[in-house]
Amino acid sequence: MRSTRLTRAVPLALLTSLALPSLALAQDEEPAASQVLGQLDLTWVIVATCLVFFMQAGFLLLEIGFSRGKNAGMGVAKILVNFSIASIAWWAVGFAFAFGGAEKFLGTDSGFFAGFGHDMSGLAGDLYGETFTGGTAAFMVFQFMFAAVSLAIVWGTTLERMKFTAYIPFAIVFSAIIYPLIAHWGFGGGFFSATNFVGNGIQDFAGSSVVHLTGATAALAAVLFLGPRKGKYGPDGKPRAIPGHNMPLFGLGVVILWLGWFGFNGGSTLGTGDGRFAEVVMVTNLGAAGGVIGAMLLTQIFLKTLDVGFIGNGAIAGLVAITAPSGYVEFWAAPIIGLIGGFIVVGGVLAFDRMRVDDPVGALSAHGLAGIWGTLACGFFTSDRLAETVGVGDPGLFYGGGLTQLGVQALAVVATFVVVFTLSAVTFAIIKATIGLRVADEDEVAGLDISEHGMYGYPEQFIPQSELEGYGAAPTVRSPAPAYSTQEVPAT
Repeated sequence: MRSTRLTRAVPLALLTSLALPSLALAQDEEPAASQVLGQLDLTWVIVATCLVFFMQAGFLLLEIGFSRGKNAGMGVAKILVNFSIASIAWWAVGFAFAFGGAEKFLGTDSGFFAGFGHDMSGLAGDLYGETFTGGTAAFMVFQFMFAAVSLAIVWGTTLERMKFTAYIPFAIVFSAIIYPLIAHWGFGGGFFSATNFVGNGIQDFAGSSVVHLTGATAALAAVLFLGPRKGKYGPDGKPRAIPGHNMPLFGLGVVILWLGWFGFNGGSTLGTGDGRFAEVVMVTNLGAAGGVIGAMLLTQIFLKTLDVGFIGNGAIAGLVAITAPSGYVEFWAAPIIGLIGGFIVVGGVLAFDRMRVDDPVGALSAHGLAGIWGTLACGFFTSDRLAETVGVGDPGLFYGGGLTQLGVQALAVVATFVVVFTLSAVTFAIIKATIGLRVADEDEVAGLDISEHGMYGYPEQFIPQSELEGYGAAPTVRSPAPAYSTQEVPAT
């Protein structure tokens, strides 16, 4: 009898011991699940941050590839120094201006100097509610990468002729004031939000206008103050090609940027809930593919060749164009938006060349014109389902929304361009009047590697063979570079 009771008691005790933790887990299930979801959101934002940071390598290789050999090394210093300056400026003031409260023009609730002890711990949650449960540090560094991308776009038009010292003051102003102003309008609850703008607010999911048009508009101001490179236009005023020295590096830069864009757009969901980030990544990839195909078709039709530079810039234009609509459009619309972006970049580069605007990398077209198109594309393609999901703006024209949202998008484009161009032009005018913008003619001919940095990106190409024999320490006397390499056009 005692043996039977014992036999029954042992399984009962085991079942009870298993049930007690289950009951306790059931009581804590909701807080535990919430915590896990919060950590997943935080992890995705940091992963996306790393992807967007890697885009700096893409800009570096793209610009080096489009530069001549005598200017190949300076791009390294430019990217590293400008990124570092922007990091400090964003931490000190830029983040507070962009996201420190929902004032109409500039965030000021949390103080001008967020980096110097001001408490902004609840800011991400205040702006985005339950869509982001990570920390403010994650949000700050993620948004900084957008500022750094916008700044990197500015310098594409300035290759091979701008003083290095001129980069520094503009990088400070742009990262501390110009970009944060537009970011506040578009991302921080400012002027472009539903409460402060016409309609129900601008749709710019990840920054076709806020990031790309802003950078390209500042780049336009820069190139207008700088003027074209020596030899770019002949005596008859017609543009002459100045080929970049390394298309494989350019192609690698494009692929890196394409990869980084998955974090750029996908990370803008600020979370992993409902798989929305995966949909955004898919839309982004389709947009880029459409851009490549569009540029390829147009170059073949009008130039009778499959130009490598245009095809690569087609990918960039497709990515820029899909950036604003990436959270608002269904899959079918993405390659169409990208395709038109690819058409635009080819036509834009050729048009700027005819207007004597020397843009060595095509930034004005790939980021500026394609950024305008991407912003306007929301007014055509935004679906009613996703407009409701995101909670911003109205459906586009093709979903029965009429012209309302398209008009809102167009007004935002005009406002962004006018404000950024004005502030950038004033800044560049001051720099030009004080420390100067452009290197001396002889330094441009020698190349910025040696004239600005005292070394060559490709020493064997420029240093006489006699100095390379038994090469150890660097020469004590700087050797003059050949006036032109075999890839360069004569100066006029």
